[in-house]
Amino acid sequence: QVQLVESGGGLVQAGGSLRLSCAASGRSFSTYYMGWFRQAPGKEREFVAAIRWGSGITYYADSVKGRFTISRDSAKNTVDLQMNSLKPEDTAVYYCAIRSTLPYAQDLGRSGWYNYWGQGTQVTVSS
Repeated sequence: QVQLVESGGGLVQAGGSLRLSCAASGRSFSTYYMGWFRQAPGKEREFVAAIRWGSGITYYADSVKGRFTISRDSAKNTVDLQMNSLKPEDTAVYYCAIRSTLPYAQDLGRSGWYNYWGQGTQVTVSS
């Protein structure tokens, strides 16, 4: 079992910044990828960003590219999401996810590809 705990959500004005953090813990687990998803009211959960744990290669949804940055601290088993130039349409509950089993193919944008999820943290961007 892997536990994921997110922090850092809140209320911010459009154009502002927030930094989300996610800490992974558990007994003897592997990390292949970690990702961030978000879900706005009445909408499907959507992919935001992911990072390949070993190489640090990052992946972004087009809607956040150039504004959000995902990073990791391998020693602490944490992944952060720095969100700049926030827009009202970024308002959502943000979830952290981990791929802890060896992937035979990459399917970063599919929520079912990840093994564990955090409880989510609310991000609200006011106009």
